[in-house]
Amino acid sequence: MGVGTQQLDFAEFYRGTADECLRAVLVSVGDQDTAQELVDEAYARAWASWRTVSRHPAPKAWVVRTALNASISRWRRRRREVPVPDPAKVADLPATSGPLVSLVDPRIKAALLRLPARQRQVVALRLILDLDTARTAEVLGIAPGTVMAHLGRALAALRHDLQSELTQENRS
Repeated sequence: MGVGTQQLDFAEFYRGTADECLRAVLVSVGDQDTAQELVDEAYARAWASWRTVSRHPAPKAWVVRTALNASISRWRRRRREVPVPDPAKVADLPATSGPLVSLVDPRIKAALLRLPARQRQVVALRLILDLDTARTAEVLGIAPGTVMAHLGRALAALRHDLQSELTQENRS
């Protein structure tokens, strides 16, 4: 593959997957600016290793997993410096501008942030990127049964959270 062809292939891949990958990472990390930085870093790494990444069975999943790994690395470096926001207060934050803010309902975003990190990752890969169970398990390095268990728990928690919120709104 020539350099020009490689650039065109990567550019096409980027245009076709960037928004979807960003949404998946956004659901997992909960902050649009952080998600954008992580996805940008993952795409930079993908470009640097494009010959290998382009042959990966799921290049989108590779980008999302790389972004999530970068998030974990960042968290490990800063965990003593950065206070963890209270997920219950996330819904009260002022709206920010940007194209993706309107794509995730604030109530759903707040409910997702209350989930454990692994459950958010499973939701992002299974429901946003639409990966199958086996591919999700491979990307996260866990067993397929564990993926299903995390997804089941996450959906039950989200259903309960959102139903409780709607019930409270109807009472008001």
